[in-house]
Amino acid sequence: MASDDVANLADSLAKTQVDEGELSYKGQGLKLDNAQSVEKMVRAIQEFDGLRALRLEGNTIGVEAAQTIAKALEKKSDLQCCHWSDMFTGRLRAEIPPALVSLGDALIMAGARLKVLDLSDNAFGPDGVKGIEKLLKSATCHTLQELRLNNCGMGIGGGKILSAALTVCHKESSALGAPLQLKVFIAGRNRLENDGATALAQAFQLIGSLEEVHIPQNGINYQGVTALATAMQHNPQLRVLNLNDNTFTKRGAIAMAQALKHLRNVQLINFGDCLVRSEGASAISETLREGLPILKELNLSFGEITKDAALEVARSVQHKDQLEKLDLNGIIIRLNRKKTSYHCQNLSANIRTVSEPSLALKPMVVNSENKVNVYLFTYFPSPDKLLRLGAKRSFLLQQQVDLLDASKTAEAFLKISSVYKEDDAEVKAAVLESIDAVLSKAFLTPSFQGLSFMSSLLVMLGLLKVQTFSLVCFRSNFTNIFFASLGNVM
Repeated sequence: MASDDVANLADSLAKTQVDEGELSYKGQGLKLDNAQSVEKMVRAIQEFDGLRALRLEGNTIGVEAAQTIAKALEKKSDLQCCHWSDMFTGRLRAEIPPALVSLGDALIMAGARLKVLDLSDNAFGPDGVKGIEKLLKSATCHTLQELRLNNCGMGIGGGKILSAALTVCHKESSALGAPLQLKVFIAGRNRLENDGATALAQAFQLIGSLEEVHIPQNGINYQGVTALATAMQHNPQLRVLNLNDNTFTKRGAIAMAQALKHLRNVQLINFGDCLVRSEGASAISETLREGLPILKELNLSFGEITKDAALEVARSVQHKDQLEKLDLNGIIIRLNRKKTSYHCQNLSANIRTVSEPSLALKPMVVNSENKVNVYLFTYFPSPDKLLRLGAKRSFLLQQQVDLLDASKTAEAFLKISSVYKEDDAEVKAAVLESIDAVLSKAFLTPSFQGLSFMSSLLVMLGLLKVQTFSLVCFRSNFTNIFFASLGNVM
């Protein structure tokens, strides 16, 4: 090797973290478009004997660059962990599947036996799942223990493809006498909805080895929740179940409560923002009294649970010695027959300090019904709630939204826009008035980051994955309202 090559390799390795068989380029923000741009990385991979983990997250990798890296991986049979989240920043969605296919084929050719595959935050959609389908079905993934696909925009179609691939992987590995033992599955923010969740539930039921399941924010209703509940019963080693921000309703919550009765190893349950309602909370209370002996944390916040149901939950965990946290934030407290308010204070209690007489659930005196209503609207937006805010709705929303945070402002804009009705003049006027008020105040604030707001908005709409973007034209209720309002502000 020439002296210049040695110097270049040394410089590359100096910028690269190497630890216990791991080669890391994590968070370096490298823009890798072609073969030339990855020369140093490829050389480092080739020279790394016993490479077991490769971290590429936080960079942007094009198709040609991925193909070149793949060539270097074809001889890395020891590779076990692929930390490849957020590595397609700024890439067209069409570029991602062929890049994934190249990398997957290389791992298969190398005869690698993966334990961890992390492709989170890549927003590749159903086509991206197709890009890893062959890999997931192959012997390379027969040993897979952790599959992380958070925020990938898989959708229903991607969920079905993923389920089928995992099913094949389990069946073929079982036929060889060593069935797939997947332990950790993470797929939050993927728009799986009922059909996608139900498909995955079938795979989970077959696999039976899951210890952690994280599927928050997926638009899953009680049908999908019920399917997942059935699947969880077949995973006796389950320790963590996170379904935050899906919609259980009474039926889903009761089904999940029944499933939890069969599980003895659960330590963390996150059903926050899941609309379990009081009937569901009562069913969960019954399960808590009868089982879940080593539970450490339970989150039932903002689930439209009444004070009585919350007290029932609190009483049901009194004798759980290992319980550390009970989150009942946002319980409903009925002050009288005509008024309903939310206890908005922090009810995340350290259970070791809670005593029977009070159960740490003392109601807060609400000075203004409007404050309660605006709080309810931001968590569970509906046309009726917006109208009930009355003439002061603009002021109330301005006070509720953190206008210094561009991301939160974008989120508030989408929530208000979500109740827009073209054929309802009153609702239409209320939505436009509210958005004008929020955006006017935001954009007139000197410190407000307008570009960050627009970037966050496009990301939340699923049109872009990252903060760097080119402004494009598109049509929807949300965007028509946005540009109309933005015109008034600017």
